[in-house]
This record gives sequence, structure tokens and C-alpha cells, in this order.
Amino acid sequence: MLALLSLLQTQRDWPGAVLADRLGVSPRTVRRDVDRLRDLGYRIGAMKGPDGGYRLAAGSELPPLLFDDEQALAVAVALQSMPSSGIDIDDGAERALATIRQVMPSRLRHRVDGIRFAGSPSADRVDPATLDAVTGAVRDRHVLRFDYGGRDRSDDPRRRVEPHEVVSRGGRWYLVAWDLERDDWRIFRLDRVHPRIPTGPSFAPRALPDDMDAPTFVAARAKGSDAGDRWPCVGTVVLALPVREVTPFLDDADVEEVDAGSCRVTAGSWSWTGLLAWLARFDAPFTIEGPPALAEASAVLAARLAAASTP
Repeated sequence: MLALLSLLQTQRDWPGAVLADRLGVSPRTVRRDVDRLRDLGYRIGAMKGPDGGYRLAAGSELPPLLFDDEQALAVAVALQSMPSSGIDIDDGAERALATIRQVMPSRLRHRVDGIRFAGSPSADRVDPATLDAVTGAVRDRHVLRFDYGGRDRSDDPRRRVEPHEVVSRGGRWYLVAWDLERDDWRIFRLDRVHPRIPTGPSFAPRALPDDMDAPTFVAARAKGSDAGDRWPCVGTVVLALPVREVTPFLDDADVEEVDAGSCRVTAGSWSWTGLLAWLARFDAPFTIEGPPALAEASAVLAARLAAASTP
């Protein structure tokens, strides 16, 4: 029915057989759906003649939007969460919600009005025009030229890349692209990208290393890994704290209970020293179970700390 309504809005007159062919249904189904749309308040006239047909009356007022409860909730949450999305389009989202609200049935309008929450606005906002330009280059497979850096772009290095995909992660937006100057994959923060128009020639898409998808590639680089979304340094310790006191602070680490007062934690970091620093924040004794590299790093760090505390 939505597809039928969309077609009726594109031109004045539609023969019934043509509508049926465009929609891949029978003329009988078209007649039935037209009747349903009329019941919903759409002014659809019938055309006489050997073919017959339909016409959406000019100046028809749209009836209330038909959302079920879940759809109404999705619209309200999505539009109200724009400030924390990282895209600088808060005003547009607010106006869109107000427009949609006006044509909702009163029951859903009241429900949407009751959905109110506070979020943390992203400090690194992306210009909607930048998002549009970059995603367009990704879609069309056109070489993208841009300045990369802060607001004052006079000294920003210019880049020329084959854009692969845009990824949203942790309130920030990233462009994964093949850097033509460095002949390697790079990740660029979208809030620092300033596209130059026009775009360059088209290109054949490349595969990311190890057949990773773009979100996995970004997650892997954030962890300093070249082999998937995992930390390069992973170790296991027995921590002298109950599981319940450790679990809220584990992030992507694993934990299992040893006894009422201790637990086994397996965690990762970009370096062995970084992993030890993460463990030290629990401010509790722990015993290293492995690997040996973690124990060796512990000895080096202990000596470094002892030297630092010597007057």
C-alpha cells in the first residue's frame, strides 16, 4: 500500500494495469488496496475508459501517519538521540520530530511526547554536508580529495583516497579508505575531514586485510591489532577480589569465580605494561598465571616503580 501511494503521488493518472505491473500484483489487489487507502482518508478518484485507472486528487490532505507503537518509539528515540550521534544536525532532528508528531494519531502522539531522556552531546561533531559528500563518494566509488585537520585548514595536509566505508563507533564517525599517497589503508576521523569538490575518477573497490569488514577493521586498529578485533597482548591473572566487585569494570575482559574472595580475569591491552596498569586500578593483590611475557613485564615494571620511589 505504501508503494502504491508513492506511485500515485508521482503523476496524476495511472491506468490500473500499469500500476499492477509496476507493483508486481494483480489488478484485483490494486483495486483492494486503493479501497483501503480511501478508507484511510486518501482522496483517490477512478478514471473511466477501457483500461480504467486511478488519480490522487490534487491538494489532498494527508491523513495521520500510520505508525505502530514500536515504530513510533523508534522515531522518537532516533531523532532525540541525534545530539549524541556525533552529527551536527540537532535542529533538523528537532524540526523533523515536530513535523512527524503533528500527523500522528493522538494516542501515539501522547506516547511520543512521554519519551524524554538526556544524552551526552558528542564533542566532535560532524558537519552533515561532510557526511553527505563522503558517503556519496563511497556509494559512487569516486576518489575523494580532502583537507584533514582542524577548523583552520590553511596548513592541513591534503589527502587523496579511495573511500571504502563510513563507520560510527563510540560517538565518533570514521572513514576507512585506501590512501593513494601512502599506498596503505588509513582511518580518518570524519569531524576532521573537509572534502574538496569535485571528486576524482571512479575506482575498483579493494578488499580490507584478512577479509575484515569495516567496523572490525576500525575496532582492530583501535586496539593496535593487525589481525582482527582482539588485543595484541592478552594475559590471565587471579585477582584477590570477589567477582561481584570486578564485573562492573571489566569492559571486554572475561572473569570466572575461583572462590568467594577471588576470581580469574583474562584481559587484553595494546602492551603488557598497559595490561598491568589496567590490573593495578583494582588496587588488590593478583597472581599472574600467564603468559610468561606478562610476568617478565611485571618484573620490569616493578623495578621501574621501585626506582621511581627512591629519593
